[in-house]
Amino acid sequence: MAAFPLRYGSLGRARNPNGIIFSPRMSRSEVPVNTRPARIAISATVRTDDHRRRVRLNAAYVEAIEQAGALPFVIPPLSSLTRVADIVGACDGLVLSGGEDIDPDRYGEPRDATVEETNPERDATEIALVEAARAGACPTLAICRGLQLLNVALGGSLVQDIPGQRPGSLDHDPAGPRTARVHEVDVEAGSTLACTLGSTRVRVNSFHHQAADRIAEGLRATAWAPDGIVEGLEWRGSGNWWAVAVQWHPEELVVGPDPSPDASLFAEFVRRAAARSG
Repeated sequence: MAAFPLRYGSLGRARNPNGIIFSPRMSRSEVPVNTRPARIAISATVRTDDHRRRVRLNAAYVEAIEQAGALPFVIPPLSSLTRVADIVGACDGLVLSGGEDIDPDRYGEPRDATVEETNPERDATEIALVEAARAGACPTLAICRGLQLLNVALGGSLVQDIPGQRPGSLDHDPAGPRTARVHEVDVEAGSTLACTLGSTRVRVNSFHHQAADRIAEGLRATAWAPDGIVEGLEWRGSGNWWAVAVQWHPEELVVGPDPSPDASLFAEFVRRAAARSG
């Protein structure tokens, strides 16, 4: 069989029979390995529509995760919690999404008349997801209701209705487009949230009537609205668990004239998840 010399000076690289491209100076141990994108579990809800129970999740969550380079997997409320740890173990990160009010029974308080729709199955599923994520140090990003759920799951409580229990506060659920940045948020300098956003002050959207009240042990409030309502929490307890929560909806703000702070939040979350997957 004739042998044909490779002229690396002109080709600069050569293919082996398996199709892998080698540099002339590249050892086999340095061959690039294709890594899969991080897998992100996103919690969702279930609602009855046309007499059918349907899984519901705003598409903006999926789009924000895809834009950050990860694969979204939607997790609805579960009828059995026996496999929740398996779900978290199969994924690299967890997003707790927005939605219904949390049942006050979960934090041991009587139900105020202003509490809106609750979903016991969803509460139970997401609390179990938080417990599994904490045990497995699975990076967690909690958004709006997700911030409140994270706080409740770890032993905290909620302001059940901001207008009724915190009179004089800002309107935290104003009418208008979901992309409208309606108030400022001050972020603690040096916090994980500030480092991730790249700023100690951001302007955010707002769609909630409840808020974190008593902060759970292990969590720390690191962002506040001008009226003192908690806008950010992060894990400062034991273990190497990256868990950050925001009261606004960054998934709605990653497109538009100034997406950088919110896009950075998703990018860092996905980076943490990808590191776990590796």
